[in-house]
Amino acid sequence: MDWIMEPWPWYVSGAAISLTMLLLLLVGRNFGMSSNLRTFCTICGAGRHNEFFRIDWKEQRWNLMVVLGAILGGYLAANFLTADPAVAINPNTVAELETLGFASAGSAYLPDELYSLKALSDPKSVALLALGGFLVGFGARYAGGCTSGHAISGLSELQWPSLLAVIGFFAGGLVMIYFLFPLIF
Repeated sequence: MDWIMEPWPWYVSGAAISLTMLLLLLVGRNFGMSSNLRTFCTICGAGRHNEFFRIDWKEQRWNLMVVLGAILGGYLAANFLTADPAVAINPNTVAELETLGFASAGSAYLPDELYSLKALSDPKSVALLALGGFLVGFGARYAGGCTSGHAISGLSELQWPSLLAVIGFFAGGLVMIYFLFPLIF
């Protein structure tokens, strides 16, 4: 049973994603996670206040199951299918992150300095998380979808706007990591 604890090879995961995309294309659906935020807001009554949220959320029930599956799968993988919580990253990267104040670099998937309950008592961490969440949410809606929607669904349909969006996501990530991140920390 040790094979369960090992990460899946790229060709198994890639084939599973491809099969999922093929099935979604055959039934006329598009994959993406950010559209679920609109669905959640609609369920909570946001349609009474804004036209954007006036949709039939029941048509998106299948995509809500994707969110539930991602949450459940992440929980199961982290708590029952992970032999070692340490992240195998380059020692130079660990050293650089430690100089920026991330003592947990390389020992956990999510740095405690940003994602622990203690971090929520630090106004700087809360402000960064709120600003980051707003920018990701705004960017996903402005781009017409999130990274998973464009990179997986849009590119599999050979959509030109999705290619441009994915290039923008990667460029933005590089700018953040190499220029903005060192200024923030």
